[in-house]
Amino acid sequence: MPSSPHRNTLTRQWEILQLIPPRPPGITCADLHKKIVSAGFKVTRRTIERDLNDLSKPFALQCNDKGTPQGWYWSAGASVNLPGVSLGEALSLALIEDAIRPLLPSSMLQVLEPRFRFARQKLESLAERNQTLRWLDKVACVHPDLNLQPPQIPADILETLQEALLQEKQLRCRYYSAHNDKERELILNPLALVQRGPVAYLICTSPPYDDIRQYATHRFRQAEILPIPADGLAHFDLQDYLASDALQFGNPSKIELQAWISDNLARLLGETPLSPDMTLEKLPDGYRLRATMSDTWQLQWWILSQSDALVVESPPSLRARIAEKLRQTAARYECEQMEKTSA
Repeated sequence: MPSSPHRNTLTRQWEILQLIPPRPPGITCADLHKKIVSAGFKVTRRTIERDLNDLSKPFALQCNDKGTPQGWYWSAGASVNLPGVSLGEALSLALIEDAIRPLLPSSMLQVLEPRFRFARQKLESLAERNQTLRWLDKVACVHPDLNLQPPQIPADILETLQEALLQEKQLRCRYYSAHNDKERELILNPLALVQRGPVAYLICTSPPYDDIRQYATHRFRQAEILPIPADGLAHFDLQDYLASDALQFGNPSKIELQAWISDNLARLLGETPLSPDMTLEKLPDGYRLRATMSDTWQLQWWILSQSDALVVESPPSLRARIAEKLRQTAARYECEQMEKTSA
């Protein structure tokens, strides 16, 4: 195996070859030096000049010496399709690998697997000498809610769901409804696949109904693709659907939320508003919040999570729902406390 400095040189020269354009006027040595340094290689411009001279011998590289500054480019007719992945591609692949796995059919993943593997190997072998490649150890994406573990999805079922979506065919399936605690037989028209936190949802319609519903992929017990084309795809737009807050669950209809909030919560919402039209009005003992929101379960869960930092004022129906949940919760706490005291 080549020594670490030798391996670093080979990788740097491969990056240089990737950066050279296919035709004149080409790229200057100064620009190449900037790009190579930004990729994490600590080298001088003189080193790049030596690399170019060395590479021009086994590869069909030419230098445009008729102008100033001089530019390097591939000779006419040269094959510039170099195998492998660049450092930027390797970093990108490593960052997105886990996120896209649930969203890609196995046939597409099989094509990407060698690139994922090569990207990991390249990063591991060069990270010690290249600070840019240590970027993976310096960035992360976390969800703001509890660190819930992703549910287990049988590989054959996930593959069937993805293939039905890819082929635009109907599905016959057995699905477990957590709300009713029972399984049922369904025919579904797959429209989209959406990852929401740790859970992936298949967006479908279920004949004879035409309303769009979400089905958690880990709750499918059986699934088979039917030869019947899926209905409703022509009229479905995923971006419009997501913009409607449908994945917040419940009723996505809009309400004008008004609430009293504490000073601390007002400071947080001032940085991350609930909606584009949100306003905060200063009060003697806090702030009055106004915002146009979707009346969803997600909104109710968020309000309940704020405890005594938020009190809903309107709409009355939402205030009543929140107040009833809080009364029931308080009653349970008091009942349990009384039982412990009496015991």
